[in-house]
Amino acid sequence: MKPFILPVLMLCVFMTGCDQARNLYLLANHEIILDDASPSDTTLTDVTANRDNKGRPARLLSAFFGLDDALPGLSNFVICDGAGGKDGMPVIFSHEIDFSTLQAGDFKVTTQSGSIGEITCITLAPADDDGEHRTVLLTGHYGTINDQPALVEVVGNLLSKDNTVNFKGVSVAVTALEKGPSLVLAEVVPEQEWELGKLASPFLFGGGSGCPITTKQVVRATWAGGVTKPGGGEINNLEWQHYKVTIIQDHGRELEVTPFALGDLGDGDNNHELCLDVAGVPKSVFFPAGHLTDPREDLNPETKIELSESL
Repeated sequence: MKPFILPVLMLCVFMTGCDQARNLYLLANHEIILDDASPSDTTLTDVTANRDNKGRPARLLSAFFGLDDALPGLSNFVICDGAGGKDGMPVIFSHEIDFSTLQAGDFKVTTQSGSIGEITCITLAPADDDGEHRTVLLTGHYGTINDQPALVEVVGNLLSKDNTVNFKGVSVAVTALEKGPSLVLAEVVPEQEWELGKLASPFLFGGGSGCPITTKQVVRATWAGGVTKPGGGEINNLEWQHYKVTIIQDHGRELEVTPFALGDLGDGDNNHELCLDVAGVPKSVFFPAGHLTDPREDLNPETKIELSESL
């Protein structure tokens, strides 16, 4: 346990009760395991393919300049040591990635003026549940509101989870700081990853909740950055009822449905599990403007995404 936590924990118990004390205890014992601060690429590989065995290209789906020198102090304990007060930018890959090939030095960020930003640490947290290992959070100082990051490039050897494709050489334009989050990926979640009835971890960044046991299928909706309702609280049925999933049923009939519940809540990441109680083939996911915000309180635009083929 970090040496300063114990007296704070005792004070918390005395002043505010057990819930906050429990959270402090969990924070003190949280082990950061999905981060890397290596300034250069250390991956040696013979893999050079930039398409998988189904012909799908390895690419970056988005890079979202979410926070400018504003990652909270908690980030030092759950993201990367020293991340608090730095920039935060989630970068989302087309395929899940192999963490052992992931280094901070794999990335290059160029600002609008042409300056090269400083990346001090990267992590897969908090999007670390099964099936989510495609969002990498970049921390450091790589732009300001007056000279924003414009381009993210992968300059090192960074492999997909199955080690079949290499992302070296891919790039994507950065979504500006003042823009709200959009959907960048939707996919059917394989049944072996459902975890129906699972409760969220009591500690933020510890793993999200599962769909109810009556769920018939699950669609994962991935946003460019973390999303909450305005004010920072976790979303509930007032927000998730705005999700619309188009499903193709027998004889090609299209049906638009609303999830009857939402999973992957309580872990602070950029994913939602849309719990569906109807059969059919999901085709697309839609969400209207103005109901969700990023950590800077920028509201989402209207957004729609076609489902991706399962990898």
